[in-house]
Amino acid sequence: MRQFRIAALLAAAAVLTLAAPAVTLAAPAVAPAGKTAKTAKAEDVGPLLDAAIAGSWRTDANKARDQYRHPKETLTFFGLKPTMTVVEISPGGGWYTDILAPVLRDRGLYIGAHNNPQGSPGAKKARAAFIDRKTANPDQFGKMVVTSFGKGIENNVSAPGSADMVLTFRNVHNWDAAGFAPQAFQAFYAALKPGGVLGVVEHRMPETRELTEQARKSGYMKQSEIIRLAEAAGFKLAASSEINANPKDTADWPAGVWTLPPNLSQGDTDRQKYLAIGESDRMTLKFVKPAS
Repeated sequence: MRQFRIAALLAAAAVLTLAAPAVTLAAPAVAPAGKTAKTAKAEDVGPLLDAAIAGSWRTDANKARDQYRHPKETLTFFGLKPTMTVVEISPGGGWYTDILAPVLRDRGLYIGAHNNPQGSPGAKKARAAFIDRKTANPDQFGKMVVTSFGKGIENNVSAPGSADMVLTFRNVHNWDAAGFAPQAFQAFYAALKPGGVLGVVEHRMPETRELTEQARKSGYMKQSEIIRLAEAAGFKLAASSEINANPKDTADWPAGVWTLPPNLSQGDTDRQKYLAIGESDRMTLKFVKPAS
């Protein structure tokens, strides 16, 4: 049954406008954390997350960011289960992919909606690097699908009604700046099954902050605006969490959110100050597509 589902998604991905041919990786030989498809239960996501977070394929630099990103708590809050079909939007270099794909490897399906394969040279290079690194680790990542996402091709993320969960981490400000955030949320709604979950983590701007031109380019967004975008697409806000909150972040830095780690755009200027603050204050929002 799972093979049929993967084949159907691969076929759908292959015909999406501007989408590159779907990429699959070899099936794994060993189940993570000693689990097997026969013995593991759908609710046993905790041990699988622990094993993936501790995985040797994750770099030390990526593991160092766990203290800011709280991957186990965040994914548990969203309701991740190892049997789900999960779409990660704009996975970049694959920080969360390194955790999600191993958890979903045996009984679920990971779909990475990456850059437009017909986009800029930089976008193509990033997409190729993402695919190459995952292909080199089939035992960890198993079978996965790579689709496309970007302005004008928002609906390429997955076949309509195919996903149990869509996740995006610190990306909405980019879509807002490029003018297609509403279309993005509409595409996520279409990709999800009825009752499916949309999980959003985003840099948070204080609600009292005036939306000046500088503020709009800061990389921060108001939580009320994210909720408005999701609800306009048809979603219902199910829950919010302070898992990724950082009260030290005042969201008014010289170069916006990129002033803080990991970018540290100011170089050596006030470097220790920004390191002491840590990564940005972030909202963590769980939306649901109504079941009917």
